[in-house]
Amino acid sequence: MTPALSELTRTFARIGCLSFGGPAAQIALMHRVVLDEKAWVDEADYLRALSFCMLLPGPEAMQLATWIGWRLHGVKGGLIAGGLFVLPGALVVLALSLVYAAFGQVPLVSALFTGVQAAVIAIVVEALIRVSRRALKSREALLIAIAAFLGLFVLRLPFPAIILAAGLWGFFRTAPAAGLPPAAPAALVRSLKTAAVWLALWLLPLAALVALMPGRLAEIGLFFARLAVLTFGGAYAVLAWMAQEVVADKGWLTLAQMMDGLGLAETTPGPLILVTQFVGFMAGHASGAGRWALRRRR
Repeated sequence: MTPALSELTRTFARIGCLSFGGPAAQIALMHRVVLDEKAWVDEADYLRALSFCMLLPGPEAMQLATWIGWRLHGVKGGLIAGGLFVLPGALVVLALSLVYAAFGQVPLVSALFTGVQAAVIAIVVEALIRVSRRALKSREALLIAIAAFLGLFVLRLPFPAIILAAGLWGFFRTAPAAGLPPAAPAALVRSLKTAAVWLALWLLPLAALVALMPGRLAEIGLFFARLAVLTFGGAYAVLAWMAQEVVADKGWLTLAQMMDGLGLAETTPGPLILVTQFVGFMAGHASGAGRWALRRRR
């Protein structure tokens, strides 16, 4: 069933406002709404898309939302679903960053969302049980899941290493399907052109920032551009490295400010990686980058 674009927009606006609790809870929420309530995507496609998104850098929940929108309404649907998934949280984090910069800590926010955190735990546990029942249908799949759990939580192996090992096992364990036609050259060329367009939309504004406004703003842009291509495994995999860079190496934030930013991102809707918005705002605010830019224009 393919929904109307207006229904897709309303649904992902609601998901964006309710997506508390980090990637596990957000993926569970989308599963509940998109599969259980709406039946827009089937289980197998959803799990395959989730596996693919977890291999990419960046927040997998937002990428999954973008894929769902694209699957239902092409590029327009992908932009709407992905944008609405992150926009409410981005607006909230921006507002709280303004309050934090003006008044310091905001304990009221933590108090307001204490109940939300407890509810999110229940949502995550329930979703894990439901998805595991549908995905782990063989003894081999169950053994892989147990091995992955032990690797992550007992041996503390890097998340990308676990995903790579599981992918290699599946590749060598499953014989390549025979009789599949090769990819059409026209499709490959179209994909490369699309990738080039979006890459330019990302890098050209960054190049203009570096050329026209060197200084702290350019440093922030370059740092987060580098971070964007290294965030394999989601926000949790990169937060420690980012904190080390911005606190100990660059001195943009204090450790207390970094911890406050993580708390704000954890207790607001949207992907946890929105903590980068708080970090960038506070780094620019501390240096007076906005006032410096105004003086340059004068």
